[in-house]
Amino acid sequence: MYHSDTEILFPMRVAPALRDLRGWRWRRLVDRSVQAPEAALDQLAFTLLMIRLAGCLTCHPDSYRALRGCTTCATQVIRRFRGEDEELVAQFQRAKSDVSLFLSGERIVMVRTPEPAISGHRHDVGDAE
Repeated sequence: MYHSDTEILFPMRVAPALRDLRGWRWRRLVDRSVQAPEAALDQLAFTLLMIRLAGCLTCHPDSYRALRGCTTCATQVIRRFRGEDEELVAQFQRAKSDVSLFLSGERIVMVRTPEPAISGHRHDVGDAE
């Protein structure tokens, strides 16, 4: 089933719906990104931030997220984000830097940071206790 609000990657048209979900720093970031010209660095960086947060690259047409739509998915992701607004702004700045590097043609080296476990204690396969 296809939902009319579902796209392949995070659509900027959803950003205004996320504006009032957090504090003033987040609102300022959303406003700046929404007011930027189409395909401007701020819009591209905001899109990349949301793609990373929401896991858009792993979403597919039959997934629960896709069936609910991009607006519902993005809203839930921002509401459930456990960090402070400053952390979201820092992630936006990293995304902006990554987009800028990509557009300049420089090689981007991706560094994957471990995601915190929900319970605060992480067990990986092969870890000895």
